[in-house]
Formats: sequence, C-alpha cells, structure tokens
Amino acid sequence: MNRLLLVLPDPIAEAPPEGLRQLLAEADATAIGWATCGTMVEEAAMLAPEQVLVHAPASIPGLQAALQAWAGAPPLPVVVVSEPLPPQAHEELVALGVQAWSRADTLDAAGLRALLARAQARWRREAALRDTLARSLAHLDERKWVDRAKGLLMTARGIGEDAAFGLLRGAAMHANLRVGELSRSVVEAAQWADAINRAGQLRMLSQRLVRLAAQALAGVDARRSRALRAESAERVQDNLGHLAGLPLDATSMQALAAVRSAWEALDAALSARPGPAALSDIDASAETLLNAAEALTDVLESSAGRRALRIVNLCGRQRMRAQRLAKDALLAALLPEGAWSARLVPTMDSFEASLLELERAPLSSPEIRAALSGARDEWLRLVRGVRQADRAEGRADLVRASEVLADTFDRLTASYEHSLQVIMS
Repeated sequence: MNRLLLVLPDPIAEAPPEGLRQLLAEADATAIGWATCGTMVEEAAMLAPEQVLVHAPASIPGLQAALQAWAGAPPLPVVVVSEPLPPQAHEELVALGVQAWSRADTLDAAGLRALLARAQARWRREAALRDTLARSLAHLDERKWVDRAKGLLMTARGIGEDAAFGLLRGAAMHANLRVGELSRSVVEAAQWADAINRAGQLRMLSQRLVRLAAQALAGVDARRSRALRAESAERVQDNLGHLAGLPLDATSMQALAAVRSAWEALDAALSARPGPAALSDIDASAETLLNAAEALTDVLESSAGRRALRIVNLCGRQRMRAQRLAKDALLAALLPEGAWSARLVPTMDSFEASLLELERAPLSSPEIRAALSGARDEWLRLVRGVRQADRAEGRADLVRASEVLADTFDRLTASYEHSLQVIMS
C-alpha cells in the first residue's frame, strides 16, 4: 500500500472527496494525511509519506512557490494531477523536482498506479544521480585540499610531493580521519597562523611608527626614518586588506573594524607637523592601535582553537616589545615630563620572560635555536642603548638594535608559522 500525503485545493476540506478516496483504494494507495500548498512541506516532514500527490491544485504558481523550499530536490517523489498545463508550467515543475503528472479528468486506478510507480522510479534515479554528483564533487574538493596541504608541507619541510603525502596519510590514520579532512585542517591551521602573524605585525607597526617619528625629531638617521615610515604605513594597509579578505566570524570582524578605525586615527596624527606636542598625540593614537591589534590577535588565536598557534602569537609579540622599548626610551629622552620612563622596566621584564619561554619551548629546530641566540645578543645591545638614550650614540644603538630584533622576530614568527608542528596541530 502506497502511503501518500494529499495536497488539495484551498480551503482544505475535513477529508479527501469520496471519489478520490475510492480512486486511491483501487490504485493500492492510501492518504495518511492531507495539506494545502502552503503546509505541504511542513506536513511532509512530520508524516514522512512515501510520496506527495498534489490533486487539482487551485493555483500552479502557489504550488511552485511551495516547491521552491526543496530547491529542486524533494526528499520524496512528487506527483501532480491537474487540469491540462501549458508547456512552460511543465518545464517549471520539472525544474522544481516534480517527477510525474497527469490530467485529472482522464485518470483511472490503473493510470494512477502507473503514475505513482513512474514517479517513484524517476525519483530514485534522480536521487542516485545527485548522490553520485555530490560524492564526485566532494572527491574533487578533497583533492584540492590535499594538493594545498602537500604544498604547505613541502615548503615547511623542504620535502618532495610523495613524502608530503605520506605525512598526511600517516597523520590521517593516526587521527582516524580521511586524508581530505586532515588536509583541510592543515590548510586552515596555516591560514589561522598567517592571520595571527599579520595581526601581530600591526602591534609592532603601531610602536615602530611612533619610534620613527621620535627618531626623526631626535635627528637619528632622519632620511632612513622617512623611508621606513612610508614602508610601515604600506605594510599596515596591506595587512588590513589581507585580514579583511579572510572568512572571519562576527567577533573577529568587529575586532578588525576597531583596528582599522584606530589606524585611521594614527595615520591622521602622523600627518601633523613634527614637534613634541604632535609626538605625544601620535603616541596616544598608537596606544589605541596597539590595544586594538592585541585584541584582534587574541580573538584570532581563540577562534582558531589550536593551542600550537600560541607560539606564533608569543613570538610575534616580541617584535612589538622591541619597538616599544626603543620608542619609549626615545620619548623619555625627548619629552622627560611624560610617563614613558615608567614603562621601560615592565617592557624589558616581559621581553625577557617571553624570550626564556621561547628558548625552552619544545617547538624548535637548529635554525630557530640559532635565531633565538642571535636575538638574545641583539636584545642586550638594545638594553644598553636604552640606558644610554640621552646620548647620540646610545640612541643610534637602540634604533639599530630595535630594527634588527624586529627583523629577527619577523623571521622567527614566520618559522613558527610554517613549522610542521603548527600546521599539523
């Protein structure tokens, strides 16, 4: 017995007409419920019939509107029995997933039985074709993720394609995932690491731009400071544009908007005529950008949900601290009435603590250990420059050391970002 949901004209009666019920019985079918076009989708979900039989609809456009909820792929066969339809209506119903139809005035029990069987066969075939297509598209999608993940591993480890695929396959077996699933996770981890790195760069650039303004006012390599200022502003814009193009969630987008607003304020402050008052305003705007960028970086790390990404954030923060220390030392020398001197010791303590954590971290390599050793030597030079910031040679030393440290931790952060442990986390 074929269990049907009947869709009848509006207004719906308390029961199907007697003649229709007799026709259904003779065709080995029974109505387990009835609905209007407006309630068809909801009733089909609740009653789970074998087929939907739309009998003499009052409005074909109303039926078409209801069928749109299934987006051309109804979860069960749909049959329409109606007055003769124009060719265009037939085409539209086929596109909406109707499998069979017939004229109401010529339909008998044998015809209805054949109509329902035909609809069932067509629906099964279309469902099988859709399933095959979905699996084919999923396979192509997985292949895309595998190729991208292999490229990341080949770059991170300097290995060939076969070795990269072997790593993915072994990790997938260990995690009880398909290679495509694991590959997608690898690519997403790399994307999160890149986003955290770029957001972290904004922290550093906020402090670097103030340091360059103070450096120019102090007459320390003024020509180079102007070139670096233009380069830093361009780097801010590039990172903001890149982050805006990522599929971030609402919280991350809100944090990014706060960063962009803070950057616009700092950019405006940087255009003022150089002088002590302007320098103080620039630093205040830079602090706002620093706080906004710090919040964005933390949100991205939290959203990623991968503990291994913490080291990317930790290392990236060292770039900012090197620039902040040099900036505060220069401001303290140029504007002794400010609060910059009080920030020197806490910044040095934080830098030293994070440097020790990086040196002790298990995520390492000979190249990373060598870079950290060089960073410690340069850090000591920066500290000496800070202590001699009241002298021209001391200022020159702290400017040079802060740039070397920024470059060193840029490379270190990139090394962590592309490390196997991070992208396979």
